[in-house]
Amino acid sequence: MLTEANITRLVSKLSQMRGAALKLGQFMSIQDTHLLPPEVDKIFRRVQDSAHYMPDWQMQQVLCTSLGESWADNFTSFDRIPFAAASIGQVHHAVLAQSQRPSGDDGQHVAVKIQFPNIANSIANDLGYVKMILTAGSLLPRGLFLDRTIQVMKDELADECDYSREASFLERYRSPDCLGADARFRVPWVWPGSTERVLVMEHVEGVSIGDAIVGGLPQEERNEIASRIIELCLRELFQFRLMQTDPNFTNFLWDSRAQQLSLVDFGATREYTKEFMDSWLRLLQAAASEDRIACAEWSQKLGYLTGEENEVMLNAHVSSMVLLATPFKPTTSQPFAFGPGTPWADITTQIRDFIPVMLKHRLTPPPRETYSLNRKLSGAFLLASRLRAVVDTKKLWDQVTEPYKFA
Repeated sequence: MLTEANITRLVSKLSQMRGAALKLGQFMSIQDTHLLPPEVDKIFRRVQDSAHYMPDWQMQQVLCTSLGESWADNFTSFDRIPFAAASIGQVHHAVLAQSQRPSGDDGQHVAVKIQFPNIANSIANDLGYVKMILTAGSLLPRGLFLDRTIQVMKDELADECDYSREASFLERYRSPDCLGADARFRVPWVWPGSTERVLVMEHVEGVSIGDAIVGGLPQEERNEIASRIIELCLRELFQFRLMQTDPNFTNFLWDSRAQQLSLVDFGATREYTKEFMDSWLRLLQAAASEDRIACAEWSQKLGYLTGEENEVMLNAHVSSMVLLATPFKPTTSQPFAFGPGTPWADITTQIRDFIPVMLKHRLTPPPRETYSLNRKLSGAFLLASRLRAVVDTKKLWDQVTEPYKFA
């Protein structure tokens, strides 16, 4: 089935769908876990590099429906050719008209995110198509629990299709309770005229943290970028209980001149309950302390385990959690180095070796909350490795978790 010609056709089909299929392909391809068979992984990695723009007449139609027939009056200029496209929309440069500019010195240049038409209605069909591809020929192991993965992705995508929801999270991240008072980070302001299908926000300067330019920066600067990303993850979990869970490198821009990290996409933002986060932190603390019994107990309370697992599965799960917590262990030498040839590289190899075992013996899918949470954490560590960064991870862990108040 998966000849080179068929792979090419599948990549073309998935990319043109511009909906849930492309989003799922990007989600699965950005993971650095080797979960998928090489043939399937090859499809999704090529999908990640593909994106199609909507034709001009279709873009015009969306803008008219969302902002009104006189939508262009809101801008003094609007670039009709998008500078970026993703799974559910495309982004254009524009300049707000004088009457539409926000008060203060925030500026006038904006990024206009326009959602592809009918995306929200196509989610179920698109994911059904992807499921058919993945289940053909029994390519995936039973322990991947594809049905649960598809359902979680369906729910997340339904949220992401509501740009008004994303705008509300932008405002929350800009508040002093989150990042508004921290000059090291920048969150764009949102134009009040934004709608569920068109989001207009401040255009911020910077280079994607995955760009080769960032990879070539001095060691100290690369360390700082990785440190901020890891710190942000911990604060999102244990201070905000609110996390932007898409680790795609293009969602984070680095301004080397201002030494500022900008966050530009909040569609995949998730909230977590106090009850869940209390248990999640207890699990990580047990893993960092190498308390295997407590690690198993909190894993069962969270729903990772049922209590009926065999010793092979139990050992693989607990060992992988203990390995994952290595950067935060009191016994780990600091600062901690990421990248090729480091202990972290050996640790990720060991974790990968446990994955086939867990996929074979797992009795229940992971907790719903952990799909997006693990995606962000693994993305942060992957970035640190890509930057070959050296970070005092234990210091960051202590700064964020020591003040934490359990219910």
